[in-house]
Amino acid sequence: MSSDQGLTALSPLDGRYAPKLAFLRKICSEYGLIHLRLQVEIRWFQALAQSTDFPEVPALSPDATQFLNQLVTDFDHKAAEKIKQIEQETNHDVKAVEYYLKQAFQQNNELKPYQEFIHFSCTSEDINNIAYALMLKTLRDEYTIPLLEKLITTLRNRAHQFASQSMLSRTHGQPATPTTLGKELANFVYRFKLQGKRLQEINILAKCNGAVGNFNAHLVAYPEVDWIEFSKKFITSLGLSYNPYTTQIEPHDYIAEICYTLAHLNTILIDFCRDMWGYISLNYFIQTKKSDEIGSSTMPHKINPIDFENAEGNLGLANALLIHLSTKLPISRWQRDLTDSTTLRNLGPAFAYTLLAYQAILTGLEKLSINQKVLEADLKSHVEVLAEAVQTVMRKYNLENPYEKLKALTHGQTITLSTLHQFIEELSLPTKVKQQLIALSPTSYTGLASKLAQEV
Repeated sequence: MSSDQGLTALSPLDGRYAPKLAFLRKICSEYGLIHLRLQVEIRWFQALAQSTDFPEVPALSPDATQFLNQLVTDFDHKAAEKIKQIEQETNHDVKAVEYYLKQAFQQNNELKPYQEFIHFSCTSEDINNIAYALMLKTLRDEYTIPLLEKLITTLRNRAHQFASQSMLSRTHGQPATPTTLGKELANFVYRFKLQGKRLQEINILAKCNGAVGNFNAHLVAYPEVDWIEFSKKFITSLGLSYNPYTTQIEPHDYIAEICYTLAHLNTILIDFCRDMWGYISLNYFIQTKKSDEIGSSTMPHKINPIDFENAEGNLGLANALLIHLSTKLPISRWQRDLTDSTTLRNLGPAFAYTLLAYQAILTGLEKLSINQKVLEADLKSHVEVLAEAVQTVMRKYNLENPYEKLKALTHGQTITLSTLHQFIEELSLPTKVKQQLIALSPTSYTGLASKLAQEV
């Protein structure tokens, strides 16, 4: 993309962020969609030729097969522009691909007689739904899942690294029972893994069954063919799952499921970004300083957590699209309306905003190192968090009003270790138990946090 195109792009995806998303253009753009449609049309024609059920389309020679395969592999912007020129005349995007292929068949003596078997018995949505299925499969399996796994691996490594680094918790924004930094990261690792697994397990469906899903024209032309089995074999040969029950369109329920699951995952990532932003604000993390970077146009000292802020914003934009896609796409009037067509074209931006956010989070994580002094000082200044442990042990030994006594000592106020130790000494507890309680500190009072962080 030229500098001028970047400056005049309507969307920041094709402007400011274009270099970070260039890898998506070959699959999510208009060019990518046209290429996928052409691939589906050719594979359908090849499936007809490979079958003995259609004597009018004989088996293809190696040369003809190579010619067809090269139409897919050698597809370029020049080819896409020719198809767009045809579309300007036909005002029909899928028919333009068919006509382009017919022109190509004219250049091959072997294929020329069989050009009417391009798009044979197909409705446009037979081609489109498979093209989008292949697009989504690539988006999920080659881009989203690998980047998510990289993020999970990075966080898991940090969780293990900081498994025993004590940290003051905050519930309702107030000091609470200590945890470890590694355990808090492990919580997100587990959540990300769960949603990633669900995303990966969703079957990507497709259909190729004609104008309203009943093989009407197919059956008239070739009544002896088992069209259900033929269609199923074709769909599965493309690495997709077969949907036998559709109207003119594949109902997009699986796309809705993918979008909803991805939006759920993104929501968890927003939660993560806000937590990291908060920890940076508390100075638990130190951000790497880059001498040439500027944090504020007026405050020279600033190093802002821009990567996590950027990610949060882009995750929100992604979810706005994903939620709309998940609620809109399963709805189509009667046997088909066209509202899904313009909606589906925004799958690319939804994934682009998502992947842009994942990149930003990874960049943000690379800039962070822990501020151990601040973490330890924060713990030492909140001895009152040990009240939970003391009152729980008092309950074990059936002492009177344990909660209420600790509330009177600590509620809404900070205390020192000596104050707490004096309180413990006056309790009617076994000496060994008192010693165990006195040995506690906010730094050591982390339960199984370290073990949980190590095992994630």
